[in-house]
Amino acid sequence: MSSNGNSPFAIVTGASSGIGYQLAKLCAQWGYDLLLAADSPSIGDVAAELRTYGGSVHALEVDLATPSGLERLWAAAKGRPIDALLANAGHGLGGGFLDQEFADARHVLDTNVTGTLYLLHEVGRRMRLRRSGRILITGSSAGFAPGAGQTVYNATKAFIDSFAQALRAELAESGVTVTCLLPEATETGFFERAGLLDTELGQAPKADPADVARLGFEAML
Repeated sequence: MSSNGNSPFAIVTGASSGIGYQLAKLCAQWGYDLLLAADSPSIGDVAAELRTYGGSVHALEVDLATPSGLERLWAAAKGRPIDALLANAGHGLGGGFLDQEFADARHVLDTNVTGTLYLLHEVGRRMRLRRSGRILITGSSAGFAPGAGQTVYNATKAFIDSFAQALRAELAESGVTVTCLLPEATETGFFERAGLLDTELGQAPKADPADVARLGFEAML
């Protein structure tokens, strides 16, 4: 991955749209070189747009619910020291748990929890050795309550919200910061992808993803 040698380097997952896209844009505006990951081919268009800010931007279309996808992302970093990890990848799944295919529920679990923890482990260890780095994890206010109709999603976010606070405590004296962004309902493609557009929450007013991302980014800094 090319670089001017002086720019900080950030990895942003789930960067093709919504909060992840806005986080990636903020990183580009702040002079970060970027490695962007998403499971959508539109991630290439995002990378092309963000290169106009002058930094190096590499895009990877990859499924971070799979070991092979995680390994591809890690390989794409090419051993470069990571100054910031913005772990935003995640998705939901509407409907009752017993009415869902287990493979679909597991994909939510593997994306939101297993894939996120893999990256935190790989990146966090290296940041701790360097005694420098910033981690921003996108949790959710949905993690504060059970969510009938999106049972697995809410449970994964409860895990992530709790895990982020514990990791922050473990790294308190390490030089590595951990910030957890806890958005409420936000105007992204989440509700359509999760099959929740016809729900009360899906039809309710939502926050602007640019505003949500800015709050998280500034807190991380």
